[in-house]
Amino acid sequence: MKVIVVGAGVVGTMHAWHAVERGHEVVHIEREAEARGASLRNFGQIWVSGRAGGEELDTALRARELWEGIGARVPGLGFRAIGSLTPVRNELERAVAEAAAARPDAAARGYKLLTADEARAVNPALRGAFEAALWCERDAAVEPRTAQLALREALLATGRYTFLPDREVRDVVGEHAVRDDRGETHSGDAVVLCTGAWLSGLVREVAGEIPVRRVRLQMMQTDPLGEPLTTSVADADSFRYYPAYTSGALDALNAGQAQDPTAAAHRMQLLMVQRLDGGLTIGDTHEYEHPFAFDTLEDPYEHLTRVVESFLGRPLPRIRRRWAGVYAQCVDTTRVVHRQKVRDGVWLVTGPGGRGMTCSPAIAETTANELGW
Repeated sequence: MKVIVVGAGVVGTMHAWHAVERGHEVVHIEREAEARGASLRNFGQIWVSGRAGGEELDTALRARELWEGIGARVPGLGFRAIGSLTPVRNELERAVAEAAAARPDAAARGYKLLTADEARAVNPALRGAFEAALWCERDAAVEPRTAQLALREALLATGRYTFLPDREVRDVVGEHAVRDDRGETHSGDAVVLCTGAWLSGLVREVAGEIPVRRVRLQMMQTDPLGEPLTTSVADADSFRYYPAYTSGALDALNAGQAQDPTAAAHRMQLLMVQRLDGGLTIGDTHEYEHPFAFDTLEDPYEHLTRVVESFLGRPLPRIRRRWAGVYAQCVDTTRVVHRQKVRDGVWLVTGPGGRGMTCSPAIAETTANELGW
């Protein structure tokens, strides 16, 4: 079988990976020299802790298993089973963490409520003031800026994978074929369009208006911290954002503790992961209304700096870079992904939202199973 994959972000690359793993030939087409979208502009978190129970959690757990297995074979992914800590500072926040730790699926996530001293034993870099922390053992991390490159190198070594950059697919030609902007036609037994946040042009022509929206975010990365940050770190605003934390305790937190005005205005939470070079990736904001701003705003960065420094008990290293990104998210956020047959032999897979890096291996595996690869 020959599979044509359009889009070289993490979702497209994982579709290519599963096709090659099953013995098929893959032609992988990317409109830029390298993928430049949300697959690189994220935390690299394999984030199990906040996922909604049911299909979303099942997908994240399966993806976590797949990431670990692939990471063992492709060291360049930088897979680390580091877990996460969410420090809490008062009884309202603690109650949400306690409710999460009491969920029926808490053991599957690796939830445990730790005292402040226990949390610092797990992550000694957290020298700031907090009362307790929610530990999630199943969370992990990879290196988002280099993951696709490492996977591609492994794919190329199989001899069954061809990468065609700098080609924008313009047309779906009949069944099982696409034509690029160089006038070349690429045909196979199946075509998978993994176009990320590119929802106009070809996608609109072949799929119409789909129930997927674009979301913009801002993030930043520091110089090396100078010491290990042994887990990823979130703050209690993540309780407001992730569905796993929905509970009466969360209702009480929302009613009794107003979110910081800057965080509320930009729909913010803190997520933080240390990169292999020692720097910290820190974010993020969420912007839903179009047209998106074309500039980055400083207030969110200042807010994140204050929150991080309060947990670390020390100043942040110099900010090395700041960026914005855009990802595609299903309008119905309970859906893990939008998977649509747009022509015979042609499928569109998009809209995982902020779950893309976490869930992409399992999303691609499901596509492969459904298409009978």
